Amino acid sequence: MDHQGTALDRYYKRNVFGISSVEFIWGLGLPVVIESTFLQLFVKSIGGSSFAIGLIPTFFFAGSSFFTIFSSYLTSGMQYKRNITVILHLITGTALFSFGCILYLFGRIDQILILFFISYGIFSLSLGVTVPVWLNFLVHILSEEKSVSGIAYMHIAQNCAKLIGSFVLVKVVAEYAFSVQSSALVFIAVGILFIVGSFFFLITREVPDEDFETGKRRSFFRHTLDSFKHMFKNRNYLYFLAGDFEFYVVVTVVSFYAAYATTYCGIDKAIAAGVFVACIYCGAITANFFLGTRGWLSLKNKYLFSVISSFSAIIILILFSSQQSFFIASILFGLARGSRMVSMAPTTKKLSGLADSTSYFALAPLVTLPFASGLPMAAGKFLDSYSYLEGDAYRIVFAFCALIIMVNFFFIMKTDFIGRATR
Repeated sequence: MDHQGTALDRYYKRNVFGISSVEFIWGLGLPVVIESTFLQLFVKSIGGSSFAIGLIPTFFFAGSSFFTIFSSYLTSGMQYKRNITVILHLITGTALFSFGCILYLFGRIDQILILFFISYGIFSLSLGVTVPVWLNFLVHILSEEKSVSGIAYMHIAQNCAKLIGSFVLVKVVAEYAFSVQSSALVFIAVGILFIVGSFFFLITREVPDEDFETGKRRSFFRHTLDSFKHMFKNRNYLYFLAGDFEFYVVVTVVSFYAAYATTYCGIDKAIAAGVFVACIYCGAITANFFLGTRGWLSLKNKYLFSVISSFSAIIILILFSSQQSFFIASILFGLARGSRMVSMAPTTKKLSGLADSTSYFALAPLVTLPFASGLPMAAGKFLDSYSYLEGDAYRIVFAFCALIIMVNFFFIMKTDFIGRATR
């Protein structure tokens, strides 16, 4: 192990505790806003169409992709990134808190749907700047040998908290349905959790990066152009990126399957808003533990496991409509997500071949944006246009998503997860 890796391992327990504390507190609120069934049912309750529901992941991916490039440039000359990580997390939490306060004070105004999308867009934009810095910070404070296990412990903490949060959601929805006042309090609570949790990053410790390059700061244009050139010359990483489209396919399916379950399969809204998500988190925790902390499977096989789990879940949704089948599909989606959680950051760091891989974390969402935002929007438009097909319209969308995942499988097979960047 190199000197830097040895130094990082001295702080391993401290750093894992710090990032896990942040993610546990954030995890309590994440079921409301990310990979959520709550938002979809909330939008439906205030008169949103299927197209509007499809706009939720579209707004999320658009907002979280367009501004990632600024995070790369913002931190390109920073040896230490803990403080900027804290600041960006605080801004993201404040966006949700502010929306909750506005909703609580003004109630069911005429343009409530527009207000929601403006606020959610600001949240997504803030998150877009935050996530690349956060991901690079994680692989910066954990050695390569222990990054998978450290990130796995962090995600176990996050998913356990998500599980708790999802059951709280079940109680809130069952008790208050989707009243504006109760929804506003949910958003306020989530914002407070995000703000408080951000300060736990201060527990972590950084060490100097031996490969960090200092020198004259390039212009924003030159930095961005050079970053794009480096990524697009890295054919091996592009194979991986094409295989990782599976993530966006699953987000699209999860965005609609709660509405499908409650409208055409007789599933209670409280179960769809909470128990479905709880099953996803149970699956994710299982994958975090066995594939992360226990070290089962190689990086490549972790991704293949993710793709196979997602594909199986979608096939179950197409063929069956019982409450139990939705639970099983949700667990499989969770297994897929949990596998990607522990693998994505270490894989990107390795395949980039860079000491500071923030540019890869920042540019990848921008490159995938047309697909990430276009797929859920197109799915929502299709469901509105062919609503007369009722449940069959949803099954057609799910079948198309299954076909895309088969293509993703091909690209993961082509990726060399052992070597570094290939030109």
